[in-house]
Amino acid sequence: MHIRLVNPNTTATMTAKIEECARAVAGPGTLVDAVNPDMGPASIESHYDEALAVPGLLTEIAKGEAAGVDGYVVACFGDPGLDAAREIARGPVIGMAEAAMHMGSFLGRGFSVVTTLERSAGRTWDLAERYGMQRFCRGVHASDIPVLDLETDPEARKIITESALRAIETDNSDAILLGCAGMADLCREISAEIGVPVIDGVAAGTTLVESLVRLGLRKSGRGEFATPPPKAYIGLLREFGSAAG
Repeated sequence: MHIRLVNPNTTATMTAKIEECARAVAGPGTLVDAVNPDMGPASIESHYDEALAVPGLLTEIAKGEAAGVDGYVVACFGDPGLDAAREIARGPVIGMAEAAMHMGSFLGRGFSVVTTLERSAGRTWDLAERYGMQRFCRGVHASDIPVLDLETDPEARKIITESALRAIETDNSDAILLGCAGMADLCREISAEIGVPVIDGVAAGTTLVESLVRLGLRKSGRGEFATPPPKAYIGLLREFGSAAG
């Protein structure tokens, strides 16, 4: 089985961290790798960033299909391009926020999300509604750390831990979801410190995709998520028309 995580931003050091965290939870016989596109934003912190990250994400999904990849995780908590990726992939595609929220719903009455910037909170609430998780999501809390600073700020783990503690106290939550792939390596330390489960969507998505593939389950390919019909695309996107079909 081959599972591929696609980091939709172009920061290779973050991709390496994502791969390491995914490999740590994969079962025997599962090949896990992580990739990022060579075009797009260095981090995704706005709707603008997200929109311009999608072509690179879809390029990596298309490459994975040519290589025989069995399933994918979109390794960004905004789950950008998830529907489009599902259209062109044969196997399952899961967003990391989607995976984290569903796993969080299994562990108690409610969870809180600790994310990066305050401007990301609205998108997280939108996803909770989309995935039917409104009754479980008790709060979204910003740590006010830019995505790329997660790798360089020596205070990052301390600030995120403090945000998680405040979230538990404010929301009376049973679990914390870390709302950025750049936080993927912090789960165990923060959980040990705050005393509740802390969920990383990278690991959650990896294990869910692995389970679906092992069970032989994939999209039906009917209706909305059938392969999109090929058509002419022009300009910088001219290659995407033939790739879709």
